[in-house]
Amino acid sequence: MQYTPVLVVGGSLVGLSASLFLSWRGVPNIVIEKHEGSALHPRAMGFTERTMEYFAAVGLGERIPQVVPGTRLRRATVESLTGDWIRETEWTPGSGAPIPNDRVTPHTGAAVPQDTLEPILRARAIELGSQLAQGTELISFEQDADGVSVLVRNRGNGEVRAIRAAYLVAADGAASGIREGLGIAREGVGYLRTVDSVLFRCPGADRFLEHGIQQFEIEQAGVRAFLTSYGDGRWVLMRTDEQDLDERQLVPFIRACLGDDLGFEIITTGRWEMAGRIAAKYSDGRVFLAGDAAHQLPPTRGGFGANTGIDDAWNLAWKLAMVVDGASLPTLLETYDAERRPIGWLRHQQTFARPDYAKWLKGPMAPQTLLGDIAMELGQLHRSAAVIGAADDLPPAAHPSEWGGQPGVRAPYLEMTTPAGSLSTLDLVGRQFTLFAEGSRWIEAAARVSASSGVPLVAVHLGKDVHVNREEVRRKFGITSAGASLVRPDGIVGWRSGSGEPDAEAALGAALRDIAFLRHA
Repeated sequence: MQYTPVLVVGGSLVGLSASLFLSWRGVPNIVIEKHEGSALHPRAMGFTERTMEYFAAVGLGERIPQVVPGTRLRRATVESLTGDWIRETEWTPGSGAPIPNDRVTPHTGAAVPQDTLEPILRARAIELGSQLAQGTELISFEQDADGVSVLVRNRGNGEVRAIRAAYLVAADGAASGIREGLGIAREGVGYLRTVDSVLFRCPGADRFLEHGIQQFEIEQAGVRAFLTSYGDGRWVLMRTDEQDLDERQLVPFIRACLGDDLGFEIITTGRWEMAGRIAAKYSDGRVFLAGDAAHQLPPTRGGFGANTGIDDAWNLAWKLAMVVDGASLPTLLETYDAERRPIGWLRHQQTFARPDYAKWLKGPMAPQTLLGDIAMELGQLHRSAAVIGAADDLPPAAHPSEWGGQPGVRAPYLEMTTPAGSLSTLDLVGRQFTLFAEGSRWIEAAARVSASSGVPLVAVHLGKDVHVNREEVRRKFGITSAGASLVRPDGIVGWRSGSGEPDAEAALGAALRDIAFLRHA
């Protein structure tokens, strides 16, 4: 029987991200994926600024092209692509006030087809030590107090083998057999519509992207559809008329949506459910749900589907690393559900409060204040026992410029300089615990706490190690010159002392012990 600390079931976008993040943190893992490669029909296309922060941290900053700074994603309602353009529609309808001018991240997001991104993730994961078994399917799994026993089958030669893992990450999609096997129910708006899509190649249509519109809602007599491009000559057309059209019948439909007789070639077709379903719990014993297995959401302009799953993987990876390493008690893993499930629900509610999806609801939903995409991606609040001091009156999400370094939110982005050059807070957080403070007593305390606990803790001496606008630091971190902010390995503020402590070492040691559920405190 082969042994691995973590087995990931599902080697698509979320499963590959989980494997990559685990390997980057030094956690050996195996990924099994029933298909030999990426799906022929790409799904996700837009990857957010936060997702790009993760990918940059693990060494993919130069491998994934990002959108040009200042590019604004745009959508229009048209009679056809080449016919009359009726009106431009808001990208996130009703999302509230304009975005403040504060620079909150150096990343711009990426517009990359999923079947282009997945090989990049796969290659990097293997570079870092991940074991990928493609063309391999799960037969059964059984967990006990000490681990999970799994049987898998090679779909090519039929060979069956056993794997024993300490933990299992289920990234096996919306129809997750693992979730069903555990008997975990789902809640939410449920099934709404069936969406049929056709992927086709039409390089001649790409010139219509020069106007700056990337997505087109087709409205003409007898035709309602959604058309968008993958930016590489491939286009996808989605419809909800529930007609069962074969390839011969699709040809005139595509032509009607294009308008002029542009040459095109059908590549493949697909069908998926427009639905909203959130798992009643994201974990069961040693098994953790991630991605669509945990939350089924339709594709939105904010990228809530794929990016939410990648966010799951980032949140879970550091916790598994701490537990597998023996530094933390397994109870740390209970904070995964506590933090991620409310965020899944927030995104569910935000998705179906937006006009483009609200129209499909079968009944009324409680009124929601629509939040902007940046607030959802970079300004979510995390609440759990691994966060100390998240006040009860804080909103579930807000634009980063509206936060002030409160525990539970992403560490603020700040640009800094050192004798070796420029960097930012993002370069200093994301792998280990990081302490930011101006006072030398905090820096000395951090060294002693790290040594006594055995947990890596990097202390950043503001004004000494790095040069930064101190007033900006104090405002964005919410601390005085005597205070300190402790950031978790996932870049979330875990604790802060606004104006200092009589015993810095005792306060910091207690905070680290509680946040990380340290086994030996």
